[in-house]
Amino acid sequence: MSNPIKLAIGPILFYWSKDEVQNFYLQASDSPADIVYVGESVCSRRCQLRTSDWIGLAKDLAAAGKDVVLSALALAESEGDLIALRKLVAACAESGGRIRLEANDLGAVKVAAEAGVPFVCGPHLNVYNEATLAWFAAKGAVAWVPPLEAPRSLIAPLHASRPVGMATEVFAWGKIPLAFSARCFTARHYGLKKDDCQFRCLDHADGLTLATREGQSFLTMNGIQTMSAQHYSLLAELPALLDLGIDALRLSPQSKDFFAVLAAFDAARRGEPAGLPAACTDHGTCDGYWHGQAGIAKVGAEDDTLVVAASGA
Repeated sequence: MSNPIKLAIGPILFYWSKDEVQNFYLQASDSPADIVYVGESVCSRRCQLRTSDWIGLAKDLAAAGKDVVLSALALAESEGDLIALRKLVAACAESGGRIRLEANDLGAVKVAAEAGVPFVCGPHLNVYNEATLAWFAAKGAVAWVPPLEAPRSLIAPLHASRPVGMATEVFAWGKIPLAFSARCFTARHYGLKKDDCQFRCLDHADGLTLATREGQSFLTMNGIQTMSAQHYSLLAELPALLDLGIDALRLSPQSKDFFAVLAAFDAARRGEPAGLPAACTDHGTCDGYWHGQAGIAKVGAEDDTLVVAASGA
């Protein structure tokens, strides 16, 4: 019997060594994840893996039976970035449908559409209404990830009215990618220029945490990307997600206990009691956006290790 909702491992948003990335995807190939995203979507200066390496990983994961998606940059800035994008699209075209593209800006949408390559609308394409979703479908989109700040009240009607053949994938776990900048915040933190960042992101496997003057963890610096300090968690909302008929949940990789988190979501979707490991996050969890409140808020179950089984939905 197939699972009622698919689990997707999102692209690695942090800068890890090549060995760490390869070991991560070895575990992913044997995991209960149905969909696996690979590729650099944050910063083109992160060059531990080249475009050919990402494509090789995608082919290996597809051979292992995973539904694979190659992620493109959200902020392409150079001709080199465009060349890399074209290589990703060409690899998708050559795969015969086994590998898709995640488009995170309109440039990627254009290149994919011209090549006739089906693509996923990444969360940074800002789909907020039916007309926009229909436009992307006409360009070749086969799935979409709602914007990270989208509440249930926006996602539910868009999912219900989505074009035929369009899957809905909701971001359900991880530090929330909030914004991008042409400036590198991690380099600035160390008093370095972006073009001479010395790859300091490698020293921070889950980003650099920022706190308010009162000492509350607030944001995470991840190179040119700003993220939440807390981990967004919709584990307790799985019954509601099942009721809505959402197609897939995206879990964003982290350096600690990620596959324990994946196991918890897998257990929950099968109707078994599930809980998150207590040590999986140093800064707590949040779910405010889902409930239409401030993103940092915790509205649902206070203790994510005590979650009602999805079979009770």
